[in-house]
Amino acid sequence: MRASPLTCGPEGLLVPTCTRPVGGPLREAGVLLPVGPEDEEEEEDDDDVIDDSEVEELFRVHAPAGPQQHRVFVVHPDVKWGSRKQHLTTAELMMAEAVGLVTTLDTWRVVGQLVLSTKTPEKKKIFGKGNFQTLTDKIRQTAGVTAVFVNVERLSASAEREFEEAWGVKVFDRYSVVLHIFRCNARTREAKLQISLAEIPLSRLRNELADLDQQGGGARYIGGSGETLTEVQQRLLREREMKIRSALEKLRRKRRLLRSERRHKEFPTVSVLGYTNCGKTTLIKALTGDAGLQPRNQLFATLDVTVHAGRLPGHMTVLFVDTIGFLSQLPHQLIDSFSATLEDIKHSDLLVHVRDISHPETVNQKVNVLKVLNDMQIPDRLMSSMIEVHNKTDLVDNYRPTQPGALPVSALQQRGLDGLMAAVEDEILKSTGKRSMDLSVDLRSPRLSWLYKEAAVQHVQVNADEGSAVVKVIISAAAYGRYRKLFTGR
Repeated sequence: MRASPLTCGPEGLLVPTCTRPVGGPLREAGVLLPVGPEDEEEEEDDDDVIDDSEVEELFRVHAPAGPQQHRVFVVHPDVKWGSRKQHLTTAELMMAEAVGLVTTLDTWRVVGQLVLSTKTPEKKKIFGKGNFQTLTDKIRQTAGVTAVFVNVERLSASAEREFEEAWGVKVFDRYSVVLHIFRCNARTREAKLQISLAEIPLSRLRNELADLDQQGGGARYIGGSGETLTEVQQRLLREREMKIRSALEKLRRKRRLLRSERRHKEFPTVSVLGYTNCGKTTLIKALTGDAGLQPRNQLFATLDVTVHAGRLPGHMTVLFVDTIGFLSQLPHQLIDSFSATLEDIKHSDLLVHVRDISHPETVNQKVNVLKVLNDMQIPDRLMSSMIEVHNKTDLVDNYRPTQPGALPVSALQQRGLDGLMAAVEDEILKSTGKRSMDLSVDLRSPRLSWLYKEAAVQHVQVNADEGSAVVKVIISAAAYGRYRKLFTGR
């Protein structure tokens, strides 16, 4: 048995056969369940965070100017040696991922691509003089190019400026492309605030470019303030950043409160994570039966953390957290901006790392996910107990596990799910200190109904002649202490 039918919509926590009053939290068996931040529009007091109009205003400040449709030329610098050389992948696979990022955007098209070797990736122009000219000629010979995507983590202000002058079109790096994808997928105020924060460095970059324009013409002062235009722009950016960080901190405190409430209700949480488009949402849908989840075959389809409840084989309710996907060469500033969202991972009872085992870069993707988790300083207890899932085995001919302990599944075809749920239950029991017990109860007392409410009842063996039953339950130490105090006086 995997999960009871879920009757609520996709917002907030989904629990078996639950009912939800309009504007209120979810309920199961009379117990209120705390909702997630994605329900904040219904739950928050007006004083908790800045209002929706301010969020939208901050979000629109950085809305891209000019055409929203782009015909993109993609160039990937192939580093031949040194510390920046990639050893677990190839230039062709990295180019394929870059193209995938562009095609994730509905109105962007790839019209040309080029892998170009470089020995000087740290230089402003990245490429040597000859290769840079080759690239420039190729871009000019490709009809209709409106933008160039240089597949590096970040470009400096001066490099972006030189490239745009050389090619006459808008230039993007991975930071700006990924951020644009995030912007297109943002739905909640938390996502929009985090994106607004992540876009601050791009505003600073634009200011630096404007400052380069002014050099040689003397500093321009504003009115009688004694501030130059650049100083005013930087001050306004600092004020905007402080306002966004303050609002996010309030949302962070709200998340802490929600986690505290969940712990009080003793609902174990399982964070499902992995490289973008590895099938996390499809797997959670298969494990919980949540018909409201609509997985999409695209990068960063999941941007907001959502929480979905399922039942483990021992009838224990567990909360599966669907997290944002990871990506190689994801700029650290971008990860920092989403720290409030990613913080949920640190406070889980268990991590499930989903891998697309059919992907040619599956090993490199695993390395990148583990690197991000390490950078986030995930506790050792979570790293050591993490379950690795090999998803999409239906796409691999004659699949054979190559790593001990890895669980093969096909979320799409719902194969291997029972074994995964059993492994999740085993690790949850270890991490939460819950245990399986046989309790004798008098059926004339409220003991049995109390156990159904406070523990996971697995089996009831009734002795009708004696009016009693032996109840097999999974119960926490705290709940068992309350049971003994209430019904045995000990």
